[in-house]
Amino acid sequence: MALPTYEAARTEMSMFDALLKARADHGKDKEILWDANDDRKLTYNEIVRGAFALGHALTRSTARGETVAIMLPTGAAAVIAFFALHAFGRVPAMLNFTAGERALVAALKLGNIKTVLTAKRFIEIGKLEELVGELGQHANMVLLDELREKLTLGDKMTALFGSYLPGLFKARKKASDTGVILFTSGTEGDPKGVVLSNQNILANVEQVRCHIELFDTDIVFNPLPTFHCFGLTVGALLPMLIGVKEILYPSPLHVSIIPKKIKDSGATILLATDTFIGHYARQGDQGDLNSVRLAVCGAERVRDETRQLVRKKYNIEILEGYGVTEAAPVVAANQIEANVPGTVGKLMPMMESRLEPVEGIPNAGRLFVKGPNVMAGYLKPDQPGVVQPLKDGWHDTGDVVNIDKHGHIAIKGRLKRFAKIGGEMVSLTVVENCATALWPDNMHAAVAIPDARKGEQIVLVTDSKEANRADLHSWAHNHGVPELAVPRKIMHVDEVPLLGTGKTNYVAVQKIVDADIEPKAA
Repeated sequence: MALPTYEAARTEMSMFDALLKARADHGKDKEILWDANDDRKLTYNEIVRGAFALGHALTRSTARGETVAIMLPTGAAAVIAFFALHAFGRVPAMLNFTAGERALVAALKLGNIKTVLTAKRFIEIGKLEELVGELGQHANMVLLDELREKLTLGDKMTALFGSYLPGLFKARKKASDTGVILFTSGTEGDPKGVVLSNQNILANVEQVRCHIELFDTDIVFNPLPTFHCFGLTVGALLPMLIGVKEILYPSPLHVSIIPKKIKDSGATILLATDTFIGHYARQGDQGDLNSVRLAVCGAERVRDETRQLVRKKYNIEILEGYGVTEAAPVVAANQIEANVPGTVGKLMPMMESRLEPVEGIPNAGRLFVKGPNVMAGYLKPDQPGVVQPLKDGWHDTGDVVNIDKHGHIAIKGRLKRFAKIGGEMVSLTVVENCATALWPDNMHAAVAIPDARKGEQIVLVTDSKEANRADLHSWAHNHGVPELAVPRKIMHVDEVPLLGTGKTNYVAVQKIVDADIEPKAA
């Protein structure tokens, strides 16, 4: 079966119009969303009605064109809130509730956000009362479960008639208008606001549709957070907009529950990261993931050990991809018929790339990308609420890559994730990979610190009690890894800090290392 061709016309509309088109194409009564947390199953019509009811209720406390934040776990409520804001001309901004008070307050200021949508039940389960109290000093906290109980007759009539005659009620929005504001994870510093237009998001949906074979019978299981672009675009929006049933689960951290949910639902496609799918594979019983034909992984490198584990235990092939929030997010992905381990596959349709040489790193370059999915621009602290566009549409990913003659992209590491030791550039990712090869069931993070003699030195932070420098040195020697990639110091911790997306929190790791060194320096 040939993959579909890219249709630009499918990207030239608003997000809400795209939802209405999907409803028309696939049937208003098609069950499209299953919230695996509370077992709600929703049709297209129920989602449209819910969006009109909630959106109309929110018009009493928000203004057209206003940016309104959503702070909810992955589930039906987050999706309905997203489309509710679009239905009445508001702009959704997704908040990472795991980021901490400082980052969230910074996000509110970046987006000039005065209203945050959340839920009382979510706050209680997540024990977020203190955080919500702090955010309440900067924005109006609207509890959706309470708002739902106070829907007026007007809200309900708008939902009823709007589902039949949407054109009379919905806001007029263009493809070029802002579709969502996301915030970078802040793995290496303060977050920035990423402004994606409706067209950016829909272009990425179309690119993935044309790149990876999906069937009407597929069921996508998505436990990834909707404040992360992978979880939002690929996990929540793409399936709904192309007519593929989606199952949304509120947290990827429930590693013993998720395999059972997958088995019970018969999900055929699993979205995950290397860290999470490794946990699911180990925690699940034989047969729990047998319905899965495909696992699509992003956000971090897929380790050989993970690939072998899921193949051996469940006969699942992993398609590794690569994305950045600024590209809505998918930049490249492997394909079933061209799956090349060690690479993140080929560039998405309609995208361009260029490499700029990096001193000290041969056969690779700094990756710049351009395409219809690349963002409108950044929000930065110096001009809150003002979109600062990219120069000529090119985005600097900050990643160092190699592209082979067939177009497959191999990620060598972030430019900031290299240490300069004695004039040589050493990839901190390689250091982590060496540790992973020896202690595959543990988490490892490498950072660089100043060194008076050689410029920088490498410190490995690990939750493996067995990790030691002698074994690393021997492994590196036997596998042709330069001795410079053997860390000067190993720090043992109970837990390597992670972000809510499953990525290593390098800011927190660096603080652990700095705190250990500073007292000794003093």
